[in-house]
Amino acid sequence: MAMNRREFLKIMGGTTAALAFPGVLLQGCKKAIEKASERTQVIWIMAQSCSGCSVSLLNKLNPGLESVITEYIGLNYHQTLMGGTGHVAIQVLEEAVKKKRKDYVLVIEGSIPTKNEKFCTIGEVDGHHVSARHWIEELGKNAKAVIAVGSCAAYGGIPAGKSMVTGENPTGAVSASEIIKDKTIINVPGCPPHPDWMIGTILHLILKGMPKLDEYGRPLLYFGKTVHEKCERLFYYKRGIFAKEWGDKGCLYELGCLGMDSCCDIPERRWNNGVNTCTESGSGCIGCTEKVFPDYGKRGMYQHLHGDSRKENNNSSIAGIASGGGKLNG
Repeated sequence: MAMNRREFLKIMGGTTAALAFPGVLLQGCKKAIEKASERTQVIWIMAQSCSGCSVSLLNKLNPGLESVITEYIGLNYHQTLMGGTGHVAIQVLEEAVKKKRKDYVLVIEGSIPTKNEKFCTIGEVDGHHVSARHWIEELGKNAKAVIAVGSCAAYGGIPAGKSMVTGENPTGAVSASEIIKDKTIINVPGCPPHPDWMIGTILHLILKGMPKLDEYGRPLLYFGKTVHEKCERLFYYKRGIFAKEWGDKGCLYELGCLGMDSCCDIPERRWNNGVNTCTESGSGCIGCTEKVFPDYGKRGMYQHLHGDSRKENNNSSIAGIASGGGKLNG
């Protein structure tokens, strides 16, 4: 299925894409993207992850993922999606390293273990297992750009959590930026990230280069506003109607929704090709796009951010957070 102008605008962030990519829209999306992708290939490495980011990618419906990776993106390597296995697959990585290729975008999914090379390995070379860390360090040296997809690759995420017993992380899991320190890492967080965010960021790199990033390395195209600002339940918040139990009508703030402190465009973009959102379905936002996820300052999720007094919802400090001033990334 060819990507039409409407689909391209949707993936790339709505009407702002018309200003940012006028050449693509005038030439025809498919033709322009195919021409650009000939010069840029993608190598996707999965480290310590649940594969949730790749599963989210597989849910790209319109256009389907098969069209995206065959017509729009030159996907050289992906442990789950590629047809090759064994040495044939690993040879792609070997050649990229040996030839010092500089024509690819490196996409990293999952956090990277640092305490032992055996904790996460990808294939063998000369009969020896090769760690994910090794591939990421080597491939990162010459990559045109590096994208960390998912909160694990972007900030460490769940695999980087500390044991309640020892106070340490057993694998020494870290984010991509702690391994590749000489490049600007584009972070596309989320647990998982929306498929449009991943595909759109790659397309932006191919067509126009580095997107504008916020202070946490996230593309402003997708992470420029808080969930709260566009929430379907904002109507209730403005009228002081707060849900007391899950399933109640009203704003979910008092039940621990983190939409005020989390940046992404899910309320507008929606999941599963527009079917629903986290907040509309009644679960509340868990803040999975933020650097402090999942700990949120050791207080966890689904706990009220401030106090339990209803009066607090009317004071000026809460009003400031509602306008996007209270994000907990620090």
